[in-house]
Amino acid sequence: MSVIFECEYKGRRYAGLGLPADGAFHELYAVREGQLRDALVAGSGPADVAKALRAGGEVLSVAVGDRELRFLPPLLPTSTNNSLINGFMGTHRSKFDRAPEPDEAFAAPNYYIKGFGSWLRMPDEPLVTPADPLWLLEEPEVVLVYVNDDEGIPHYAGYTFGNDLNDIGLHLEKPWAWTPYAKLCETSIAPWLFLEDPPAAVSGRVVIERGGATAWEGAFSCGADSIFQQFGDMTQYLFICMRSAVRALVNYLFMGADKATYHDGFRIEDGDRMVIDRDQPPGCRCPTSPIAPAPRPRR
Repeated sequence: MSVIFECEYKGRRYAGLGLPADGAFHELYAVREGQLRDALVAGSGPADVAKALRAGGEVLSVAVGDRELRFLPPLLPTSTNNSLINGFMGTHRSKFDRAPEPDEAFAAPNYYIKGFGSWLRMPDEPLVTPADPLWLLEEPEVVLVYVNDDEGIPHYAGYTFGNDLNDIGLHLEKPWAWTPYAKLCETSIAPWLFLEDPPAAVSGRVVIERGGATAWEGAFSCGADSIFQQFGDMTQYLFICMRSAVRALVNYLFMGADKATYHDGFRIEDGDRMVIDRDQPPGCRCPTSPIAPAPRPRR
């Protein structure tokens, strides 16, 4: 398994290889912003990306629990905010009353734009939502990461996992009008970028903690085999529609979620902690804590 990540340490940007272990020391390589993106756009495989990462620059060994170490969303451009959070809705097979037919014609799922990459939050950082949400819903998902070259052509970089928190109550009240507003919550993402094809089958569990105790838990799946459409068809259709080429854009594409707390009648509240553990790949946790409201005008 080939994994890369980026982080900030004492005001500088670094990158690492592999999944860090809690409490252990991990080697970090000084990088400039966009260095990993450039290596991935060049079409290099994981071994060449690792080689480029090790070529020159400062090398540190840092404890994973160091308070000055802060992980970053995969490939996030922090100086320009030239990044996009977007995704698809209603893609999971559990939300259909039938299985797809062999050679079934592709029907594009609903699509949304959530915001800029600066809205992404790391594990254990609080997620800010609009005040007085109707019914908050967690959505563990596979996130495909694409990077545009200097001509604006997207290149697949790898995948990670995220939690697309949103207000499903607002969506259901007026599905054709208020869905974009329902998505205006911050989103968590894992910092690890897996330099491989999207996973076929990923399972795990969600635990909602309230006051230090478990208030709800349930299983989920989010790999390609759990999706009604094909990942390749979805992304190809989207990029055909995205006719405006944006140089060096980093695109975080959320691929859809399984049924969750809402479908069990459970309501997430302010201060709740969402812990999302995935069985595969091992060690990939994307918890967020707590839910924090922000003021908004009342309807």
